[in-house]
Amino acid sequence: MSTPDAAAVTAAAAPSSPTRGRAVPERAAGGPRRWGSFGPVGLVLAGGISVQFGGALAVSLMPRAGALGVVALRLLVAAVVLLLICRPRLRGHSRTDWGTVVVFGITMAAMNGLFYQSVARIPLGPAVTLEVLGPLALSVLSSRRAVNVVWAGLALAGVFLLGGGGFGSLDPIGVAFALAAGAMWAAYIIFSARTGLRFPQADGLALAMAVGAVLFLPLGIAESGTKLLDPVTVALGAAVAILSSVLPYTLELLALRRLPAATFAILMSLEPAVAAVAGFLILNQSLSALQALAIALVIAASMGAVRTQVRRGKAPAEKV
Repeated sequence: MSTPDAAAVTAAAAPSSPTRGRAVPERAAGGPRRWGSFGPVGLVLAGGISVQFGGALAVSLMPRAGALGVVALRLLVAAVVLLLICRPRLRGHSRTDWGTVVVFGITMAAMNGLFYQSVARIPLGPAVTLEVLGPLALSVLSSRRAVNVVWAGLALAGVFLLGGGGFGSLDPIGVAFALAAGAMWAAYIIFSARTGLRFPQADGLALAMAVGAVLFLPLGIAESGTKLLDPVTVALGAAVAILSSVLPYTLELLALRRLPAATFAILMSLEPAVAAVAGFLILNQSLSALQALAIALVIAASMGAVRTQVRRGKAPAEKV
């Protein structure tokens, strides 16, 4: 799950990874062209693979620590790592600044908690597909173009197929958690962008991650208790944090110095497919042909919505 310091188009249109809690810094102007397109695209894809395989590892950890325990471990480790790396300045910020970063942290914690509750009940691929509807809806609503009705209809068709005409093949509670996580993902994008305007670099992300960890730790302790102190559980939780937050953030930071934010947003739309592959390889979660088609439709809708948003954003500049 992107994103303080995000370029405007990314903040408005890009689905970032669901289990994320990671930032998408603004692309540095005039990045080196000699890298071509493969380098940064490869970094983004590697980040997406890292996130989804981290999510799959989190699912495998849930029998040991519970869904809430896994979220608590992930947020705590990611917060510690980011605070050590960023060393954010605590003084000199207004109440509005702190209010924004606190809401960002609450949104991040809710997004992760709801998503992990979802993947505890339904396969990873469908869960990510349902969750990505949140950023997709944000992109469609912010664009306000008639063509987005097409993208919305395509996404709804995919969701209908995914549920087999009524979600009879998926746990309805898991579906509800995934949709709620998608709503939090859309809110996450909005508040990550606001945080990026008020805090330099990734300072806002580090502080928000700390807020989320503090809020979620009591829930994790209440569910898992001393299980969270088991060395193997701690090690696996740290691996989830590195794979789902720290590593993808670093890779995307490097990629967005050379890659247009719009291209990044489209690449992020592929994450449901990556999640399905990760679920199959690590968790032995297979998809039917109908579910695979449903995921493809949602991916196509996400890409179309992002491209429409980007063209809309470029139109004024082209007229000048």
